[in-house]
Amino acid sequence: MNDQIPHPLTPQDCLVAVMIAVSASDENIRTAELVKIEAAVNNLPIFASYDLDRMNVMAQTVFDLFSVEDGLDALFGLIRDNLPERLYETAYALACDVAAADGVLPDTELRLLEEIRYELNIDRLHAAAIERGARARHMTA
Repeated sequence: MNDQIPHPLTPQDCLVAVMIAVSASDENIRTAELVKIEAAVNNLPIFASYDLDRMNVMAQTVFDLFSVEDGLDALFGLIRDNLPERLYETAYALACDVAAADGVLPDTELRLLEEIRYELNIDRLHAAAIERGARARHMTA
């Protein structure tokens, strides 16, 4: 038996977890948000070798953590432990895209985005640029 325990999450798992967390933050996972998550995983280079079966595992992990006290803190701990710092802004950009996907930003999603900014130490100016980009990509006619 192997005594080494592999990292519980890959960097891609962390990115998926952040996207699912934003979608689930208002307790109403919308189709547009799921489509946005699926499109990101299917099209972005960071996910080129990602095992799509892991998405269900990550969704269940997020739901399990959201159901316990201090679960959000535990989620951020897992993300900080397993996501390279160079991908923190990527995580925030994906979170913003998921939040903007349905055209509705409930207070719970806004608070979670704020928490992600804080927990991942995203510079305010960089965050504003990321947020503006997400808004521009999700404008309607």
